[in-house]
Amino acid sequence: MGGELSTLQSVDLFCKVIDNYGDIGVCWRLARQLRHEHGLEVRLWVDDLASFRPLCPELHIERSVQQCRGVDIFHWQGPLPAVTPHQLVIEAFACDLPPEFVAAMAQQLEKPIWINLEYLSAEPWVEDCHQMASLQPRWALTKYFFFPGFSPATGGLLCEQGLLSQRRQFQSDLAAQAEFWRSLGVPPPEADELRASLFAYENRAVASLLQAMAAGERRVTCLLPLSRVAGDVFDWLGVAVAQPGQIFERGALTVQVLPFVEQPVYDRLLWACDINFVRGEDSLVRAQWAARPLIWHIYPQEEGAHWPKLDALLERYCQQMDSTAAAALRSLWHAWNQQGDVADAWQQLCLQQAVLSAHADNWADYLAGLGDLAANLLHFCKKIS
Repeated sequence: MGGELSTLQSVDLFCKVIDNYGDIGVCWRLARQLRHEHGLEVRLWVDDLASFRPLCPELHIERSVQQCRGVDIFHWQGPLPAVTPHQLVIEAFACDLPPEFVAAMAQQLEKPIWINLEYLSAEPWVEDCHQMASLQPRWALTKYFFFPGFSPATGGLLCEQGLLSQRRQFQSDLAAQAEFWRSLGVPPPEADELRASLFAYENRAVASLLQAMAAGERRVTCLLPLSRVAGDVFDWLGVAVAQPGQIFERGALTVQVLPFVEQPVYDRLLWACDINFVRGEDSLVRAQWAARPLIWHIYPQEEGAHWPKLDALLERYCQQMDSTAAAALRSLWHAWNQQGDVADAWQQLCLQQAVLSAHADNWADYLAGLGDLAANLLHFCKKIS
């Protein structure tokens, strides 16, 4: 149990699903962590249960109220049921709380702590806004902004207790890895084979990447969990659709389609692969805990508003990295996000794999030193309560 916050016993967590699995992925991890590691009663409000269900297969999308894995789940739609707000209210990603719920918060004799849990960013301004108070005079309430991030002046990243030790044990246990591949129906890796996971949005650069993999001298196996990028992969393969378990070979490249898997299984896929292509926020964070080289497909925004965010993380991530390896990583991140030659960048990155892997391991240790976001959030709540 969390222990220290003995007076904080319950939390409402609100989530609007915008980016398929990114928003709900973060909130579902946080909800379970608050429940099982800190002993809080958790009520998770979600507006899109259909998108939630792949992450929690026992979820019934037709039910307005249910409990899964110790978390109370409410379908956030229309007028909310009359409930008493919990002691901590988390508004994930500025999703805007329902006015009737805010009014109920204002009516409490002991006002709930109101947190706006923001999107992840490495941009410098985040440090200035982290833990900032915003007065809500209409309701006589105060909302606080809490930013995940990559420096001691932010809230850190979600990381369950024991996650890094579990990852290290798995990556040093060849038998556990072999069993994991068997559980997915994936053949064991061959000597000197490179394994990559591919999870991304729709991406015009897919064809160039796969062609470069196929034309290379080293065997590459690309594991493809079903996601939005799958259509681009199928187009390159020349098939209309493919089912989980199907395997395609083109030159030095093998592509195997995987089902959409739950978060703990996806974590192990990231641990087991040599290089991981990830997208959005949730898989980006988990790839960093995997301590493997990663390539981030950032969600594209109008007028290139996403580029400062991508470059800010690159700048922070590459600070202590060998300059040649850093240049290779920057080139592939940019090319994968539609600025540069993906084929050449892929070849250069493969030459730097060992250096990038060592750096990724050090980076995960650095992030762990910042503390876990859930625990950091609760410590902040204790400070202001």
